[in-house]
Amino acid sequence: MRTEFLSSWKVRIGLGTLAFFALLALFGPWLVDLLGVDPRANEITSISRPPSGEHLLGTNQFGQDVLAQVVAGARGSMYVGVLAAVVGTAMAILVGVPSGYYGGKVDAALNFLTNLFLVMPVLPLILIVAGYLEGTSLTTVALIIGLFGWSGGARTLRAQALSIAGRDFVRAMRLLGERGHRLVFFEVLPHLTGLIASMFLHAMIGAVLAEAGLAFLGISDASAISWGTMIQSAQQQSAVLRGLWWWFVPPGLCIALIGTAAALVNFGVDELANPKLRVVRAKTVRRPKKLVQAGGSS
Repeated sequence: MRTEFLSSWKVRIGLGTLAFFALLALFGPWLVDLLGVDPRANEITSISRPPSGEHLLGTNQFGQDVLAQVVAGARGSMYVGVLAAVVGTAMAILVGVPSGYYGGKVDAALNFLTNLFLVMPVLPLILIVAGYLEGTSLTTVALIIGLFGWSGGARTLRAQALSIAGRDFVRAMRLLGERGHRLVFFEVLPHLTGLIASMFLHAMIGAVLAEAGLAFLGISDASAISWGTMIQSAQQQSAVLRGLWWWFVPPGLCIALIGTAAALVNFGVDELANPKLRVVRAKTVRRPKKLVQAGGSS
């Protein structure tokens, strides 16, 4: 199963890209300090410089090195993405799986909670909650995104858990006297691993984009460095109108690459979880060979 999963070029490229940004988030700031480049250092003589040999991605309005800020911002953006994805996925599992498995009053109560969060306007709620908080740190932003972004995943997990709960092996385990919570965590939940992994990646890129959007609206920690705060700073200084592309293209490109990598891994997870997709992929690979043989025989 693992070999089949890694055999897909989409998965290899996606995991490689995500691993690169994960390593950049872990060791990037340390590497920047080792090279003696401070992303917060203001150089008055190097304000708004274009990319050059001295500054590979130029400098911003404060004379700060953009490349150093991109490297340092990877930790902030990835931190928000991973933390929000963990919180959102955990909430979706805790609400969606028991709702689909137990049914009855438990399903009614948890489904009501899920529907309540589904119809809530998420962005205005996030703006209101963040506005009432005294300090909007990256942790606060991640928790807000995770706590308000789990309802769609919970609805999907509920449907899948409801389907698995009616299968023969689950019924057999019930007849053997297996308890409900053991069935949920050791029989039902393992069959949802592929879906949960796909949800986690989707939630992670959604959180990175949400953090960038909130920072663009001015709801973020101004003292923290992230790709969202870099884009927000470029927007405040009208970098697009001034033609200062190196202020916003590098962080925007990093966000786009993470989104593409997560999508590629999701495609691989879908192919692994759904045998029909693997059959279709195999047919599309073999079809050109048949066409070549037919052309040669004619």
